[in-house]
Amino acid sequence: MKCSRTAVAALIALSTRSALTFGQDGDNMSRLAMDSGCYICHSVEPRDPAREVLAFGPAFKDIARRYKRQTGAVDRLTGTILQGTGSRAPDRHWIGKISGEVMLPNAVELNEADARNLARWILSLDR
Repeated sequence: MKCSRTAVAALIALSTRSALTFGQDGDNMSRLAMDSGCYICHSVEPRDPAREVLAFGPAFKDIARRYKRQTGAVDRLTGTILQGTGSRAPDRHWIGKISGEVMLPNAVELNEADARNLARWILSLDR
C-alpha cells in the first residue's frame, strides 16, 4: 500500500494530538487534569491537615516529592494514573495522610500518552 507524504503526516499528527496539545506546559497539564477529573480528589498544593480535613488523594506536589528521584517514576505514575491503586500493602503508602483508600482507574478518561504527560508534569512540580 502506497501512502502519500500528506497522508503520513496527517496520521502522525492525529496519533500525536495528545502530546502536542498537552505538552509540558503547566496550564495545559492543569486543564487536562481538570478535564480528566483529577482535581476531584487531588490538588496541586498540599493542604494543612491541622486546619483542613484530610484530602481524598495526595497533592501533586507531595507525589512529586515522594517519587521524583526514583528510577522509573514516570512509568510507575503513568501506570497508577491509568490503572488506579488497590488495597494491597504496596499501594497503601498514603494511609494516614489522605482520606481515600484507593484510586480508581482513569484509562477511560485518559490515553497512555496523556497519562504519561500528566505523570511528567506532576514530577516536575517538585521545584
